[in-house]
Amino acid sequence: MFASMSDATRFGAVFPQTEIGGDRGGVRAYVQAVEELGYSHLIAYDHVVGADRAVYPDWKGPYDLDSTFREPLVLFGFVVAISSLEVLSGILILPQRQTVLVAKQAAEIDLLSDGRIRLGVGLGWNEVEYEALGEDFSNRAARISEQVELLRRLWSEPSVTFDGRYEHVTGAGIAPLPVQRPIPIWFGAFNERAIARAGRIADGWLPGFAPGPELARGLEILRTAASDAGRDPASIGLEGRISFRRDEEARVLAERDGWRAESASHIGVNTMCAGLKTVDEHIAALGEAIQALHG
Repeated sequence: MFASMSDATRFGAVFPQTEIGGDRGGVRAYVQAVEELGYSHLIAYDHVVGADRAVYPDWKGPYDLDSTFREPLVLFGFVVAISSLEVLSGILILPQRQTVLVAKQAAEIDLLSDGRIRLGVGLGWNEVEYEALGEDFSNRAARISEQVELLRRLWSEPSVTFDGRYEHVTGAGIAPLPVQRPIPIWFGAFNERAIARAGRIADGWLPGFAPGPELARGLEILRTAASDAGRDPASIGLEGRISFRRDEEARVLAERDGWRAESASHIGVNTMCAGLKTVDEHIAALGEAIQALHG
């Protein structure tokens, strides 16, 4: 039997984008089931295009041309219209997108949902995708901090003039402004440099690893960077991730308790790559997961 867990932890469901296909009815059924099962939020990943392995025979990326991805911000407009779930991009590849347009799209979701979006952002790894979107892959790390600064200003000020190294806005603004001013920005960050950047400027961190030495080291880097920047490390949120497998109860319990020990306020439950073939199977697995995690 699984032990009980504090009700303070908010559990979310990772949208199974590579396994849910393109059926609108399936998306509706999944989203409504996630809410009915008691999850607080939905997490969606971001890839606009996939690489063709026939063109890139040495391709080693985890996704390709045949991997199905729903566009997260458009998807979120649908999700918040049919549910009361919070939505989280986990992550939106910010440097391959136009900053001002992201600000407008996220603000619209925030308005439609009455403040139920967290914008998770990151650098991404797919150079083919950057090329297809007309953005520079090589300077993406340098650009993202500037993008975050501009996003927050666009969400908080009616008129913005911004003259950065990469971003330029002269006397312009978005209307209407969002409910959250600014919308929370969470960083997906996996290496030391990116984690330190999250500590300096992010509202929350989405780690790419399970509880253990690697996470402990990451939290040390995050908190040191936050303190050096004059921020309270405790103000930076933490969302864990658990891949749920029916036959791995001990591991699921250990990860849940590990995230709890690190004061994670949110935990996302991922049912992808577990041999599930239909929307109904993903929903059933989420039902088992939420019962297990709450005890």
